[in-house]
Amino acid sequence: MDLKVFSGNANKELAKEIVKKLNINLGRALVNRFSDGEIRVKIDENVRGKDCFIIQPTCTPVNENLMELLIITDALHRASAKRITAVLPYYGYARQDRKAEPRVPITSKLVANLLVASGVTRILAMDLHAGQIQGFFDIPVDHLYAAPVILSYFNRKKIKDLVVVSPDAGGVERARAFAKRVDADLAIIDKRRPRANEAAVMNIIGEVKGRSAVILDDIVDTAGTLCKVVAAIKKEGAEKVYAACTHGVLSGSALQKINESELEELIITNSIPLGDKKADKIVVLSVAPLLAEAIRRIYNNESINELFV
Repeated sequence: MDLKVFSGNANKELAKEIVKKLNINLGRALVNRFSDGEIRVKIDENVRGKDCFIIQPTCTPVNENLMELLIITDALHRASAKRITAVLPYYGYARQDRKAEPRVPITSKLVANLLVASGVTRILAMDLHAGQIQGFFDIPVDHLYAAPVILSYFNRKKIKDLVVVSPDAGGVERARAFAKRVDADLAIIDKRRPRANEAAVMNIIGEVKGRSAVILDDIVDTAGTLCKVVAAIKKEGAEKVYAACTHGVLSGSALQKINESELEELIITNSIPLGDKKADKIVVLSVAPLLAEAIRRIYNNESINELFV
């Protein structure tokens, strides 16, 4: 078979799940460190003319995982791989996607340039922070959403009188599409963000009183904003509040905030490894079957349109 799947150290468990679904072995490669901390990579099998996929979310430690991805790509490129697809279950540095104020970088564009320069010829990403990031790459980008996995979970729970909450104006399109599929109403949070990782809830647009609410977002980082939204919704009289976020970054005191909040459950995916950041309120869903099916279709030059929800 000309399909080869490699992984860095960012999320080995997800990579193992994906290759198991594909019924193949993980590509043999050495990815470790020299004594001074530099990354050392050695591809231990022939990849000449092969269709290679590298599974590597650029999550914490972001810089280490990004450099691993760049160096693995360079190794495959110099070993004459036919096509190199970077599979990015989580795309780090995505939050700075425009010049929101003077003298700031656009890091999501910078990282896109680095990936293309290293030899990546295709991107398979999941729930990018902003859709326009696809345009930062001058190569094909397949942008998947974890929505089918999260939808399936909520359909199994059969929660009655549900309202889907967008935590900000930017997430309305995602929340509206989700609400339509679970036959729920939509509510929107009007908030202000005076500085990074800090937000103040101003108004709730929509009816949440006496209902179960699901806050839908792509990332939960420090959970500060999320817990403020939960408190605001409960104050308005919601019965239960759930949150569903594709990428559980969970930095700083996120776990403490979640545990102390009135949140019923936080549903995330394994796009980022949870490690020891476990809590009773956190439910982790696997996106391995979705990514495996996308890889299979890309390899076979089949449409992946059906996977976009």
